[in-house]
Amino acid sequence: MAGRERVVRMSVEQPLWRALTAYRVLTLVYAALLAGFGHTKYERPWVAVAFLGFLALWTLATLPRVANAASCTKRFLGLDLTVALTGVLLTPLADFDAQHMDGPTLPSIWTAGSVLAFALKGGWRWAAFASTLVAVANIVERGEPSEDTFHNVVLVWVASIAIGYVVEVARASERTLARALEIEAATRERERLARDIHDSVLQVLAMVQRRGTALGGEAAELGRMAGEQEVALRTLVSSGLVPTTRVSEDGAEGAVVRAVVTDGSDGPGSAGTDLRALLAPHAGSRVSFAEPGAPVVLAAGAARELAAAVSAALDNVRVHAGPDAQAWILVEDEPDEVIVTVRDDGPGIPEGRLDQAEGEGRLGVALSIRGRLRDLGGTAELISVPGQGTEVELKVPKVSRGKAGTTR
Repeated sequence: MAGRERVVRMSVEQPLWRALTAYRVLTLVYAALLAGFGHTKYERPWVAVAFLGFLALWTLATLPRVANAASCTKRFLGLDLTVALTGVLLTPLADFDAQHMDGPTLPSIWTAGSVLAFALKGGWRWAAFASTLVAVANIVERGEPSEDTFHNVVLVWVASIAIGYVVEVARASERTLARALEIEAATRERERLARDIHDSVLQVLAMVQRRGTALGGEAAELGRMAGEQEVALRTLVSSGLVPTTRVSEDGAEGAVVRAVVTDGSDGPGSAGTDLRALLAPHAGSRVSFAEPGAPVVLAAGAARELAAAVSAALDNVRVHAGPDAQAWILVEDEPDEVIVTVRDDGPGIPEGRLDQAEGEGRLGVALSIRGRLRDLGGTAELISVPGQGTEVELKVPKVSRGKAGTTR
């Protein structure tokens, strides 16, 4: 699929929800073991048994609720915290000495799971609210809280707020990453459309303008109107509304393209294409074509993009190198790369011309040639010596590192 890529992402906080699910089960077992080993100290053991039985049913029944943020509703959080606070406040009823000793409450550290659920769902503010209620319940349960009680209360309060803050930062980072991926995908799609427009609309408008001016009369007026439309379209491109390119006026007085292309694929089951068949039609009286004796097979998308880049370079030769310029196309099939060289004997590119063309919105080399090869995982380098022609080297390994070779 040209210009399209699929990005599969998992929420960065999802592992935290899975950890919370495991924490609730493990702490339930821990609370039950504490009660079992210390059952002899309870004046009313039936209170402990009744609460822990209910806590077990509640924990197991609500595991799907703590699977993710969507299922963990405000109503559930309120009920879950109520269960935790009830267990804390029932502890003195089951154990008369609980207010005078620093032993565990009935739910023990299971209570922290309720607070952590608040942190994961709503961030540090929700965590501060829940941990404050738990702190008040623990102080009330102790009656005369000791230093250890205050220490445990502060620990839960600080830890839950810290986790809530980390969750908020993670969510903000995830949103930033998602936005960056959207921008990157949109940019690549704009560049793909740019190349398509360059190969059709702008080239036609430029040809009409040149031919109309040469013919004169009414044709000259048509050429003038075509030129105005071309300028208007280029203005939209420069503003980012309709990105496109124009190779024929990017300042390349002829071009030499040297491209190394990946042997990527267009998707499962896609067939390869012989690059020679795509380049052979360019051969003529002014263009010499040299090719290997064996097929030069590339993925269909990669072959099309490379052929389009070569076509764009030849357009520059025709426009800027003059009617008598000669061009050469050489195809080399190396073990790790395919190299296509397009060379001309034009006057070359004056220093600073490409930067000037890019500033004026004529981005043919930047997008139509370099953009294509970059999507194949390659790089582009233009070499030109005044009076000795022009050369652009585009290198892409056969082992695809780009996106065009895998999802185009």
